[in-house]
Amino acid sequence: MEKPEPIIHKLIADLPQAGLRLDRALASLLPHLSRSRIAALCAQGGGRINSRIAKAADKVHSGDLLELVEPPAVLSFPQPEDLALKVLYEDSQLVVINKPPGMVVHPALGNSSGTLVNALLHYCSDLSGIGGVIRPGIVHRLDKETSGCIVAAKNDRSHLALAHQFAGREVEKIYLAVAYRSATFKSKEIRTRIGRHPFSRKKMAVLDAPKGRDSVTTIECLLVGENWSLFKCCLLTGRTHQIRVHLKHLGHPLLGDRLYGGPAPRGSGFPDVERVMLHSWRIAFQHPVTGSKVVCEAPIPQDFESFFHNRNIMLSANLFNLFMNNACRSA
Repeated sequence: MEKPEPIIHKLIADLPQAGLRLDRALASLLPHLSRSRIAALCAQGGGRINSRIAKAADKVHSGDLLELVEPPAVLSFPQPEDLALKVLYEDSQLVVINKPPGMVVHPALGNSSGTLVNALLHYCSDLSGIGGVIRPGIVHRLDKETSGCIVAAKNDRSHLALAHQFAGREVEKIYLAVAYRSATFKSKEIRTRIGRHPFSRKKMAVLDAPKGRDSVTTIECLLVGENWSLFKCCLLTGRTHQIRVHLKHLGHPLLGDRLYGGPAPRGSGFPDVERVMLHSWRIAFQHPVTGSKVVCEAPIPQDFESFFHNRNIMLSANLFNLFMNNACRSA
């Protein structure tokens, strides 16, 4: 593994930054970093104004070249771990896993074990190296609390072919989402631009052009209950937190989604919700070698079944009929 290089941010101060302290100016230009983190890096000699080392409190002028040096994150090699995996499809080229909620996909600082990558390294003799040692074989991503279908490639040829399909919007991705509030619509297509939230580096947000990237989700209402709705969401693009952001934008944040404004699981009328209620139910793509269509469906997870069972609904038994009729139905 090559020695990781530091990240050097180079930016030109404009009128909004004129007169600000260096740490404040950099925080306005680098919203993914907190001001306290920037100040700490400046204290280590990582802040510069016009190529000279500067303190966090030094004043910035319009036109100044601002630089911030971030030391590389240090991660150990992920180790194989004998973790249970539910395999939906597998051949010599790829494997599709039904990821459980709560499992992180790849190692990061603070999550060096127990990830899907750790499990895949134990399960598969080899994986594509395109994702590097931290993301071997991983073609796309799911959030930690999202359950369901995720694809991993076993060699670089298949990885590149699958990545091309994802980038070309050729992969069918259908999610089930339980959201807050009773929907009043049958179906919608949401077209917005999504980018990093201007004030919270952990969040994404709907932004006005030219900021952000085009994002498209089609949403069908399958069931409506008392202060909740079940949606079928089809991703036509693959932006970070796309469904969570789009449903929040519609006024229907996902149950259990603290980050995007969903109600707290306890004391909110939904005591049986303990995670973000999002499930990657179906994925379909062209096999990278044979060209045949591969279709995988992840069974409804137990916590989804329990949620609907508590409301006298047998979700799995009725799912096909719900999908055949996209009318908004009351439960």
